[in-house]
Amino acid sequence: SKYYGLRMSEIATIVSALPFLERACRGRAHDATGGGTLTAKQARTLEQLDTDDPVMVTELAEYLGVAASTMSLNLTRLEGAGLVRRSRDPDDARVMNVVLTSNGAAARDQARSIDAQRVAAMLDRLRPEERRGAAETLARLADAARAAGLG
Repeated sequence: SKYYGLRMSEIATIVSALPFLERACRGRAHDATGGGTLTAKQARTLEQLDTDDPVMVTELAEYLGVAASTMSLNLTRLEGAGLVRRSRDPDDARVMNVVLTSNGAAARDQARSIDAQRVAAMLDRLRPEERRGAAETLARLADAARAAGLG
């Protein structure tokens, strides 16, 4: 079948490859205090938080699809590393909120960044003409995204 004149297999290949490549190109984020490497779940938690706008712990757990007890354990570890701060809601003491600390924001930003060494390691496994082709194709896809107003 066709979609926008494209074969669905072409779209499916790209749709499945992009998330894998994105994860493969990201380095392991460190907790910015020198205390260790973040797990994927911890990095995903930090991704949902901000330094200024508190998030209710129950809403965070629901959004990430985990039990409140699992979220509490995750936040305890992140708080112990100095990456998040939990506090009671000033309007409702039953509600626990969480925000990023400045170290947490730094760790979140590091987890978002592309690691050039990982990209180089992948490209090193390709023949020179394949590397050039991959770079040219990705540049054209980025241009197409910008032209479509998607970037």
